[in-house]
Amino acid sequence: MMLSQQEISDRLEIQDLMVRYCHAVDTRQWDLLDEVFTEDALIDYTATGGARGNLAEIKEFLAEVLPAFPAFQHLIANPAISVDGDAATGRTMCHNPLVLPDGGVLNCGFWYLDTFVRVDGTWRIKERVEEASYSCTVPPPPT
Repeated sequence: MMLSQQEISDRLEIQDLMVRYCHAVDTRQWDLLDEVFTEDALIDYTATGGARGNLAEIKEFLAEVLPAFPAFQHLIANPAISVDGDAATGRTMCHNPLVLPDGGVLNCGFWYLDTFVRVDGTWRIKERVEEASYSCTVPPPPT
């Protein structure tokens, strides 16, 4: 399949957008999410036990819940992106280990199912839904 230069550019811009999402969450800079999502975005983390809501509600949820974890890190891979003009869809794998207060680690695996739109020449996420894959807890190291 031969991709046009525009589609190559669109896919790279969307992948960069997803990395910016991970950076915003992993560094707890919730306001950076304003540059990732559309103003009317719908975000659904319910498949992994989280919240569903608009951007303001999700920022509040993340700011309330994630401080319980001393550390966490999103690792995204295998993005399957389909671009159609100023719209796109994607399915991206994510591995997200979360350090628990006792030193154990909760490993979560899921996919981001995204709908993207180009707004004023910039790609944004309009809808994000998590699809659960696995989770397992590694006990804390012996003391």
